[in-house]
Amino acid sequence: MQQDFHMENFKRRSRYILVFAVLLAAFLAITVLNINTGNVDISVPEILRILFRGTGGATEYNIIWKIRLPRILMAAILGGALSLSGFLLQTFFENPIAGPFVLGISSGAKMVVALTMIYFLGRSRSVSSYTLIVAAFLGSLLTIGFILLFSRRLHHMATLLVAGIMVGYICSAVTDFVITFAEDSDIVNLHGWSQGSFSGMSWSNVAVASVVVAVTLLITFFLSKPIGAYQLGEAYAQSMGVNIKAFRVALILLSSILSACVTAFAGPISFVGIAVPYLIKRCLNTSRPLVVIPGTFLGGGVFCMLCDLIARTAFAPLELNISTVTSIFGAPIVIFMMLKRQKGRQ
Repeated sequence: MQQDFHMENFKRRSRYILVFAVLLAAFLAITVLNINTGNVDISVPEILRILFRGTGGATEYNIIWKIRLPRILMAAILGGALSLSGFLLQTFFENPIAGPFVLGISSGAKMVVALTMIYFLGRSRSVSSYTLIVAAFLGSLLTIGFILLFSRRLHHMATLLVAGIMVGYICSAVTDFVITFAEDSDIVNLHGWSQGSFSGMSWSNVAVASVVVAVTLLITFFLSKPIGAYQLGEAYAQSMGVNIKAFRVALILLSSILSACVTAFAGPISFVGIAVPYLIKRCLNTSRPLVVIPGTFLGGGVFCMLCDLIARTAFAPLELNISTVTSIFGAPIVIFMMLKRQKGRQ
């Protein structure tokens, strides 16, 4: 009996190591491909010289350090943040189909950010990264507030998800209306941003996003035990000493901050917050937060980096919106999840 337990534990750990090793290898490979591929192809030896020795052609040096590297890092950071936000919302609603995009949270953040950008740009004032994050956070909380109000009356999760989608459509309609009647000079790149894009990232954006996401990720790690207890039911969590009301508020706030950070810098990105947590949990074959949280974050980063590479290169020099690519890969996974849940209930 004890030998079987040790064998099972060994298999579980081996699975974890394999999954994280594959994710890290994919992260490194996609990073090299992202730096190497573009309108200007840069060889791998040249990339290594520029990154580690600071030597190389001036053009290639500027392309890597000022354009491609900040974009790659932001795709990784924001992809991980969006996936983790989805995991927290799924924990909160106890449903794997809950996510920032599906529940309309990203659309609410987009609406408030668009209004903020137009207000500041219309008065010839620059908008700081922190201002955009605060605006997106307020938009996220506004949308979540409506969803929670609906949840008191709509006890069926499918109906609640439909309500979230409707709220998202309303927020998107308001955003499109405002953009349509804004001055062209006030909305430079706003339309592209509203469709989702990692282009135009700078090192200052990377610094701000890194701080916000790192602090939120650390707090989420500290909540691993309460999350694990909550996954087993509210009654069990309460018996373990978890303050359910405070815990649920913490989940909402952390999820809002993560999704707000993504929306502020890259616009709304669809399906990542649902598809990636599901795939990671399937690959790891566990729901343990201490394992799933870093796996989800790393998986989200890899997924968004890959989608951004496809968006940049598939029809170069034209660039696709990042949500177009994430939808192509993410939507079939969500459909598969819904079909499997329906089959499991029969």
